[in-house]
Amino acid sequence: MSETPAPIAPLSPRERELTPRRIVAELDRFIIGQDEAKRAAAIALRNRWRRQQLDEAMRPEVTPKNILMIGPTGVGKTEIARRLAKIVDAPFLKVEATKFTEVGYVGRDVEAIVRDLLDGAINMLHDERLEAVQDEAAVAATQRLADILVEQRTRSAGRAVAREKEAAPSTEDTPRKRAAATRRHQAQRRRMLELLSGNALEDETVELELTDDLDFYVSQAEFTSPEEAREGFGELLDGLLSRRRSRRVSVREARRILTQQEAYRMIDFDTVIEAAVRRTEEAGIVFIDEIDKTITNSDAVGSEVSGEGVQRDLLPIVEGSVVVTRYGPVRTDHILFVAAGAFSDTRPSDLIPELQGRFPIRVELASLDEEDLYAILTQPENALTKQYRQLLATEGVAVEFTEDGMREMARLAWEINERGEDIGARRLHTIVERVLEEISFEAPERAGEQITIDGDYVRGRVEDVAADDELSNFIL
Repeated sequence: MSETPAPIAPLSPRERELTPRRIVAELDRFIIGQDEAKRAAAIALRNRWRRQQLDEAMRPEVTPKNILMIGPTGVGKTEIARRLAKIVDAPFLKVEATKFTEVGYVGRDVEAIVRDLLDGAINMLHDERLEAVQDEAAVAATQRLADILVEQRTRSAGRAVAREKEAAPSTEDTPRKRAAATRRHQAQRRRMLELLSGNALEDETVELELTDDLDFYVSQAEFTSPEEAREGFGELLDGLLSRRRSRRVSVREARRILTQQEAYRMIDFDTVIEAAVRRTEEAGIVFIDEIDKTITNSDAVGSEVSGEGVQRDLLPIVEGSVVVTRYGPVRTDHILFVAAGAFSDTRPSDLIPELQGRFPIRVELASLDEEDLYAILTQPENALTKQYRQLLATEGVAVEFTEDGMREMARLAWEINERGEDIGARRLHTIVERVLEEISFEAPERAGEQITIDGDYVRGRVEDVAADDELSNFIL
């Protein structure tokens, strides 16, 4: 009897609209060139939507078509996979194949990939749930804060009344007096809520009973197993109450602390784990970098960890298996794997045949030329020049990059890549840092200035170093 596939959450309207062409357009906002790799990634993502439209008999049979990206460092391989996951809020994990060891050796085993991916999914969903209940938690926190403030003021007033009773004969406590006291308390609470709603008490102090380290206990709750979560999470909250200490804080800070506490109480951790496992299995993306480094010389003899052994251990994870985690079993059948490597001294065909067959889509990413590097400085929404312009604006320094200044930085980056180790767009980071080093250091004292970064300025800061191969190897 065949196993009934687990239900799949329906895609949002935005995900339905993410056609391959639109996915590529999203990637174009941040990544220059590499059209072939973008198209392959877009098709892989769209195929997930297509699979979810199939009937239950066919759906389990359709597996992801994993991608092998071939190209030098710094050309966008990691960024394509990372942005792809971000488009649909999919759990994402980047690992380096060289960090794992084959079974029987000390070190990380490949199943840690799935465990780490699930941990990331749990954190992602937990944060989403926290964000979703923030408004409700803020209301509950204000109610609690009003009760605390009224109680503290009532205690102060009670001590004064007690002193008066010691000095004068006590009067009889009648139902009428108790009713009057209740009305006074309700009126005080309404008044307190009005003041809190108007932020009229933000700088006043309030005494809160806190744990020694709330964040520590909360982080422990995030990583509790399902079985322990049902009992342990409640015990954890009880433990928070039993490990209290008094602390005087402002009303503003008390509001933040109480909102955090209320938000955590509103989240059912069991449902978070269940949804995270489902999202990991159906939408997870794993980027395996440096896959080419696991190709070892067939003539090598010795007892060192075998790269081929790591490939063989990766094989069942990539082709589909069940990995046992502390949150329960996780199937890897429909996780999308994107492997990448430079393959400068090796070829994809040097991988073991079984692993080759699990990466049927192969795309080659081109090295970046001078025009590509210039486009990277100018076009993406997160371009380095835009980042630094806004960073220095926080100090009151207005920086303007001219076209010839950016072309000069692109030229220098390309020339150094050509002469030495080609690190692609990462060379731009070192160039831009060198160009802006003095301005960044002096920015607090140069508030109000307008600074233009043109070709002459760039050459004055970088050209001497770039011209010296020895210096550029160390500095740039």
